[in-house]
Amino acid sequence: MQKNEILSHIIDLIDERRLGRAVNALENYLLSHPNLKSDMGNLMELQNDFQLMTDYWQRGFDDPEREHVYSQLLRRLYVLTTNVMTRESMANSRFMSSVHSRPRLIRKDWTMSNVRHQLEDFVSSVALLDLEPEDSRHEQREKIYQEHQLLMHDLFDYILTSRLWKEALAEAFTDILLSPTIDTNDQQLIVSAIMLSALNAFGFNKFSVLMNVYMKTTDPYVRQRALVGWVFCLDGSKAKLYPEMAEMVNQVCEDETRRNELTELQMQLYYCMDAEQDQKKIHDEIMPEILKGSNIKVTRHGLEEVDDDTLEDILHPDTAERNMERMEESMKQMASMQKEGSDIYFGGFAQMKRMPFFNDLSNWFVPFYTQHPAINYIWENTKGKKFLQIITQIGAFCDSDKYSFVLAFEQVLKQFPAKMLKMVEDGEASPLPLGGKIELEEQKQPAFIRRMYLQNLYRFYRLYPMRSEFASPFDDRSKHLYFANSLFGKNKLQEKMTEVAAFLMKHRKNDEALSVLSNCELAAKTFDYNMLMGNLLMRMPLDTELSASDYYRHALDLRPDSEKALSGYARALFRYHRYEAALTSYEKLLKLKPEHTGYMLNASICMTNLERNEEALKLLYKLDYEQPDNHKVKRVLAWVLTMSERYEQASKAYQQLLSVEKPEPVDMLNYGYCLWFHGDIVEAIVHFKQFLLSNGNEDYSLESDFMGTEHGLITAHNISDTEINLMLDALA
Repeated sequence: MQKNEILSHIIDLIDERRLGRAVNALENYLLSHPNLKSDMGNLMELQNDFQLMTDYWQRGFDDPEREHVYSQLLRRLYVLTTNVMTRESMANSRFMSSVHSRPRLIRKDWTMSNVRHQLEDFVSSVALLDLEPEDSRHEQREKIYQEHQLLMHDLFDYILTSRLWKEALAEAFTDILLSPTIDTNDQQLIVSAIMLSALNAFGFNKFSVLMNVYMKTTDPYVRQRALVGWVFCLDGSKAKLYPEMAEMVNQVCEDETRRNELTELQMQLYYCMDAEQDQKKIHDEIMPEILKGSNIKVTRHGLEEVDDDTLEDILHPDTAERNMERMEESMKQMASMQKEGSDIYFGGFAQMKRMPFFNDLSNWFVPFYTQHPAINYIWENTKGKKFLQIITQIGAFCDSDKYSFVLAFEQVLKQFPAKMLKMVEDGEASPLPLGGKIELEEQKQPAFIRRMYLQNLYRFYRLYPMRSEFASPFDDRSKHLYFANSLFGKNKLQEKMTEVAAFLMKHRKNDEALSVLSNCELAAKTFDYNMLMGNLLMRMPLDTELSASDYYRHALDLRPDSEKALSGYARALFRYHRYEAALTSYEKLLKLKPEHTGYMLNASICMTNLERNEEALKLLYKLDYEQPDNHKVKRVLAWVLTMSERYEQASKAYQQLLSVEKPEPVDMLNYGYCLWFHGDIVEAIVHFKQFLLSNGNEDYSLESDFMGTEHGLITAHNISDTEINLMLDALA
């Protein structure tokens, strides 16, 4: 969606409550665009009211309503500017212009009373079908659904391209979405249209419809769409303009069930956004094992069964069993990914979104129902109907993928082995989707409903040919990372902040986790918050303004006896090169657990950095004697021996470390330093090169180490910058 920079700047001025400047800027814009004359009249009315308020203020009159009037003028100007922006964006887009004009040309009466009448008439017409003669009932049903589908197609486009709503219109739509006399599929589709419209241009009244429907509806499918809708449309920059938005958010967060749903949704969003990454894993790792273990092979003519009695089975009887075990393990892995929340079908169905069905914008959002005119003839007349019914009922397929599957079923049917299909139709076997069967009871759960809807949305924003015309919440961090939104930072949702941050850290989203934790105010006083913040900062670059040690210290203040907090504090102090303080902490830890190998190793490294090598070696010799096969101990011992200039002893330790089948690259690097410091330049070069050729280090350069992080260490061993440059040349 293209943005008009001038109008966007005016919106920014409104957000900053700079009413006078915003009014003047919009006036200049309208004067330079004669096609917007109708909007100039509205602006002049607003200017007159603004001037009247200004005159009273300049005369020194005390007006208790001045703040309220100023805020109302800002809102009026926002609505006017946003409507101008909407009109301009549609005028500059052939696609959006067509979407806007088509329903308005086809249907002239878009009054809410008429819309509601048509929606209710559809429900009553379907209910009365049972009274029709049986021979004409099918034809009549097709006609009703065909006409209704056209109506919903038009209504979807009409809502999508509507300007900002007034309060009365919002109330009318809220009534429709809460009415038991309106079909749930229609209500769900309307909710999606409102969301798309409000995402392209924020309107408080559209947002409030979604929020009110979420809080009041008893329909779980409508409710979950409304939840996703208002969360995506939530705009923190409009909080000053619409302070009641914060009140509504706070009200939602008072309820524990709603807090849990918001927490689940935040996590589900990140699973959803990993679809391409998950698909690569499925394609490269999982599917080859599944096909290898089955008796099905893929050919250019479709799927073919492979005879069990093959020469391979005779020569290698265990191969088939091993392949079957790997296949079962891969199937379990797919099921596990799906259970966690991964979108395992995205890649498989992506190509099917090119079907003509998906040229209709509303079809990306319409709930799956078998009477849809585009698929009903397939559903009713296809061979293999039982297979089709079972697979769409038990699989974790979103609505969009179900439509894809049905539309492609005739081609899919041709690829299935006849024997397999006959077994399904005769009831001798039941098809099982790759991700496993999903019980009907689970499919009715809010989390499952919400996950399927998110997958619908993700497919639209990633695969729809005209997706650039729509503001994607998946590409806007302020939308999909809503736990970092300031509107959630002062209410009871803070109780869930650490849970979400821990989830993000687990999925290596450290920046996002920091944004979430930084949005906490009350939670900052808790032990868990400080421990998590310390852990997070230990994973991040050192140049951050925040210090992990400070948070671990706060955690220790809250729980002085916590070993975990003391251990974190010691690690953080070491990271910041505060070796004396770190050693003190490790000594405290060793009093708690005198035989803890990790604490002893870390304490010895602290001693080495404090040039207390003899003390360090005393600890390390003891550990090495007690644990001769512990490479961690050997590695630290070898380095401390190097720092103590006991190069021959260090060399023996490094040779032991490098004698294993897959030596650690760090041991090659450290042995290179040992040899270099000892004056064995040729062997040092050999081991530095081995390090650079080891896995993951092919593109690594030691220059940043030699001239940066390790420069002080190297020069302390009487190696000059000239010699460093000679070494770099030898390694080039």
